[in-house]
Amino acid sequence: MRRKSPETYEEKLAQLTELRGQAIHTDPQAEEKQHAKGKMTARERLEKLLDPGSFEELDTFVRHRTTEFGMEKNKPWGDAVVTGHGMIDGRPVCVFSQDFTIFGGSLGEVMAEKMVKVMDLAAKIGCPVIGINDSGGARIQEGVVSLGAYGDVFVRNVQCSGVIPQISLVMGPCAGGAVYSPAMTDFIFMVKETSHMFITGPDVIKTVTGEEVEFEELGGAMTHNTKSGVAHFASEDEEACLEDARFLMSFLPQNNLELPPRMDSGDPHDRMDEDLATIVPENPNKPYDMRDVVSRIVDDGDFFEVQEHFAKNIVVGFSRLGGRPVGVVGNQPSHMAGVLDIDASEKAARFVRFCDAFNVPLVTLCDVPGFLPGTSQEWGGIIRHGAKLLYAFTEATVPKLTVVTRKAYGGAYDVMSSKHMLADFNFAWPQAEVAVMGPEGAVNIIYRRDIAGSPTPEERRQKLMDDYKARFANPYSAAERGYIDDVIEPGQTRPKLIRALETLDTKRVAGPKRKHGNIPL
Repeated sequence: MRRKSPETYEEKLAQLTELRGQAIHTDPQAEEKQHAKGKMTARERLEKLLDPGSFEELDTFVRHRTTEFGMEKNKPWGDAVVTGHGMIDGRPVCVFSQDFTIFGGSLGEVMAEKMVKVMDLAAKIGCPVIGINDSGGARIQEGVVSLGAYGDVFVRNVQCSGVIPQISLVMGPCAGGAVYSPAMTDFIFMVKETSHMFITGPDVIKTVTGEEVEFEELGGAMTHNTKSGVAHFASEDEEACLEDARFLMSFLPQNNLELPPRMDSGDPHDRMDEDLATIVPENPNKPYDMRDVVSRIVDDGDFFEVQEHFAKNIVVGFSRLGGRPVGVVGNQPSHMAGVLDIDASEKAARFVRFCDAFNVPLVTLCDVPGFLPGTSQEWGGIIRHGAKLLYAFTEATVPKLTVVTRKAYGGAYDVMSSKHMLADFNFAWPQAEVAVMGPEGAVNIIYRRDIAGSPTPEERRQKLMDDYKARFANPYSAAERGYIDDVIEPGQTRPKLIRALETLDTKRVAGPKRKHGNIPL
């Protein structure tokens, strides 16, 4: 029997309460299944992500319009995504959270309309958009309409790129065309064991190629954090993932027209750290951890590393100097001697371009012996990939500071934000070596005949190496030409960088008129 339509205000209010309750309460059995997998529900995730009580939901009563395959009998309120806006540390953000308990979180026309609407709102008001992905993929019952819906989302990803920060939290499956939306956002968080991203699943791969692979190995959090470099963070559980996302937001501006938020940590701006004088080994071939250098320079030693598990020969991440957020890029001597290779170049280039798009100053710590030699690198396109980092640093107009801590050899010296790549202030520590190559390699090339003709070739080589070091393997030849602005004591690095940032507060760069450059992708 059809229910009587409400007539009085009290009846209508009761109806609203009833319908809202239906919309916001998850089916207990479906909720239990989520929790059994170590996953939260869509709304629980938003509660953890946003400041308490700040979430304002939009499109609560939207429903799908599909009438095929019996879908007209199952039309849940809100469809399979929760959208709206709220606050993180008192700053506005727009959010969507896909609901796996409804149609497996599959994306259809109406669900995409909700996501697109909140992304358009974020672009309009100039605030970040955070998407929580937990979806089985396209809604098959809607056919090609669901594919078109993905396209509508992709368009917003492109239009918002470099305008507002876009963050993706993959907290469940993300398969097929669905992966391309997170791929176009700025940062991707994944959760170990429960997050998966792939274009084709294990069954399809087995059918087409004969390969047998499990979900976790194919597209799990650590696979994309160590092998593919698709993801930027791997969290132990969903709660840690949401906390990390909140922490990342503390370094970012609301949009490309604002500066990142400053925060006085109480760490003195003039603090010196004399231990920096001994952190670089006297033996130029002995490794050290560049993260130890970073932690001694930045405010309170806080360094939020990005892509920690991928291309470990370069380190990138966010810190603060004198309360100002900065993006840190540093060669990592403790891994592959800090050489630049294909993966390291791409990792750093993408990070540099993000920082430049959102007004985050760049601090580069250079200890690079060159580019990784070998046929695999050459055939893999190290020329093109290395040029990405060169392009990114040169194109960047944010304040750029560079400190050469030890080696700066060959073309890699140029690439690592040298003065020639339009860096603003370049400093070097006394033990820095700025040269075309290391002493041994240079001597073997320049004095090959001299050494071969010597009665004591090893003694002759050593003497020539000592002479080369005295003339070239130091920062002073570069400083003579103004390529290095100052040679500083390591302990002075923090106050020097903070004063340089203060000087560059009003930096303005007028670029040439063009649609955009053509980075060597």
